[in-house]
Amino acid sequence: MAVATDAGQTSNEHLDFEDMRRRIKAIFIGSVGNLVEWYDFYTYAAFSLYFASSFFPNSDPVVQQLNAALLFAAGFLVRPLGGWLFGYLADHHGRRGALMLSVALMCFGSLMIAVTPTYESIGVFAPIFLGAARIVQGLSLGGEYGTSATYLTEMADQRHRGFYSSFQYVTLIGGQICALVVLLLLQKVFLSPEEIRAWGWRIPFFIGAMLAVIALIMRRNLQETEAFEAAQKTASRTSSLRALMKYPREVMLVVGLTAGGTAAFYTYTTYMQKFLKLSVGLTDDQTTLVTISSLVFGIILQPIYGAISDRIGRKWLLIAFGVCGVLFTIPLLTALQAANGPIESFLLIAAAWMIVSGYTSINAVVKAELFPTKIRAIGVGLPYALTVSIFGGTADSVALSLKSLGHEEWFYYYLTGMIGISLVVYVFMRDTKADSAMHRHE
Repeated sequence: MAVATDAGQTSNEHLDFEDMRRRIKAIFIGSVGNLVEWYDFYTYAAFSLYFASSFFPNSDPVVQQLNAALLFAAGFLVRPLGGWLFGYLADHHGRRGALMLSVALMCFGSLMIAVTPTYESIGVFAPIFLGAARIVQGLSLGGEYGTSATYLTEMADQRHRGFYSSFQYVTLIGGQICALVVLLLLQKVFLSPEEIRAWGWRIPFFIGAMLAVIALIMRRNLQETEAFEAAQKTASRTSSLRALMKYPREVMLVVGLTAGGTAAFYTYTTYMQKFLKLSVGLTDDQTTLVTISSLVFGIILQPIYGAISDRIGRKWLLIAFGVCGVLFTIPLLTALQAANGPIESFLLIAAAWMIVSGYTSINAVVKAELFPTKIRAIGVGLPYALTVSIFGGTADSVALSLKSLGHEEWFYYYLTGMIGISLVVYVFMRDTKADSAMHRHE
């Protein structure tokens, strides 16, 4: 009997190991595709300091960056459409197919930017084509977030769901780091600043298109989630939007918990590079190094905070982000604007990341745990994309607009107010770790 018990235990351990390896492999492939998508999207922000003058001829660099930021925001404005389209595909036809289509679309958008002529060559059609490419990328990214968050959360085991799903933001931030590493290599090793401004800025977009092809090939081997397969057997088909309307409270929770977090995230990522250059007064090299270093620090925090949420719950981390964000956003940004050199700048941004990671590390799993399987992808993706398009993608434009008016500090109060609104939501929402809808397939 003892032998039989030992054999059974060994068999169970083997099955557990195989199951863990299967989950980790799926999460890795899904995450790699997510990294490539965000590399392609953030390359625009990383290199806008160099190509803005090629598409928006103007003597004032702040106005040039504002124009580039407006097109960056345009990519966000179509993200709700992408969230709806890819959410529908993921909920009705599977997560795998939606993930493949989103990365293929991102490849096309990056290639468009890489080959678009400058304003000097084709006039006003140059920024028009650039805007069209950003719209394509926005559609792709609008679908990627909800589908990726759903896939990673469904593939993770219940005990470590916060930890594994945090890798969505590990790869999301990693995509921006990759874009900045390419920028740094071009700056320091391969090209002069003049060559980057003339034609070198096209190189990272070609790289992004090629990486997207590789990610597409890898995603062909993704397995479908067990939750989706179970939902296909038990749930009847209906309009995704009609089904989503049955969960108005959850939809509003996604909007409320996202608003402050996404504004803070895009402040310390896409806008921070411009802030360090235009407001702090760092050199190009210092700006790139500080940005990369702070993003690496942010990456390290994501799985740590995700694992903490698996122990203490999601709600307390969100509340910690909200309270600290309200108390310290204005002092941090004020001190950063007056920072003396790159080291002080890095330390201040690192402090900000210790606050913001309370949101970024777990926001994907919190949203996924709000909705049943049949509408999870669109439930996560659509209201999130709507909120990000309003409060995340516009952070650059709001900050630069206020700066151009001579009132940059107003943006600090704006960001604090947004975090304060989300804090109210965090206080009154349920803890999704303890009360999750992951097991519901209706």
